Amino acid sequence: MILFLKREHRARPEYFEGIRDQFSVAMGIGAWGLMTGVAMVQSGLSPLEAVLMTLIVYAGSAQLAAIPMMAAGAPLWVILVAAFCVNLRFVVFSAHLRPYLMHLPRWERLASGYVTGDLSYVFFARRYPHPSDNPEQRAAQQAYLMGNCAVNYAAWMGTSLLGVALANAIPLAWGLGFAGILALLGVMCSLATSRLRVVSAGVAGAAAVVAWALPLKLNILVAIACAVALCLLLEPLRPAREGTGRV
Repeated sequence: MILFLKREHRARPEYFEGIRDQFSVAMGIGAWGLMTGVAMVQSGLSPLEAVLMTLIVYAGSAQLAAIPMMAAGAPLWVILVAAFCVNLRFVVFSAHLRPYLMHLPRWERLASGYVTGDLSYVFFARRYPHPSDNPEQRAAQQAYLMGNCAVNYAAWMGTSLLGVALANAIPLAWGLGFAGILALLGVMCSLATSRLRVVSAGVAGAAAVVAWALPLKLNILVAIACAVALCLLLEPLRPAREGTGRV
């Protein structure tokens, strides 16, 4: 991607800091990508279809949600709705990143949104909790994000394509996706820096388990809705509690 190779990004130390941070979870992302590539072919997609899905969709959870439906011959609208529900979290990501990226040209905003994954967003939000009006700081933030996304993109695409190529040699029983889940859990735990975040994560996890039997992976949507609703209810109470030192 041209965004990863822009000279103004590579000239900044924040770009390489983003690369370094994302490398800490690259192995988990790679294991998840490898498993997804294997799953696509073993579920009945041709190697060409699997490669195109990897390059175009670039969304592991949506791919894993859509693959069994495609194999079962589900209607297209059902597959699209399931993928949409699974990826609703990116609406939240994009809303949060909007003030960071609004100074960029439209094509660059769209490209940045496409290459920003879950962990790229997490690392960026943790490093830069607030946007800046300073052009120099904005450039530093964008460089960090692109360095982070470069590793995420390379790890996912490379291992997914490797999984497609080696689909008949790597059994799904190996459970490689569990390594990716562990990587996400590690980052999630590092972000649990307030009571509200801990409670919302617990509520989301409980809701996902309770709603596990719902079709189309809708338990994920239920979990997101419950966590967001809880945060909206509790957020107005935070200033008063913070003032009393009880947070």
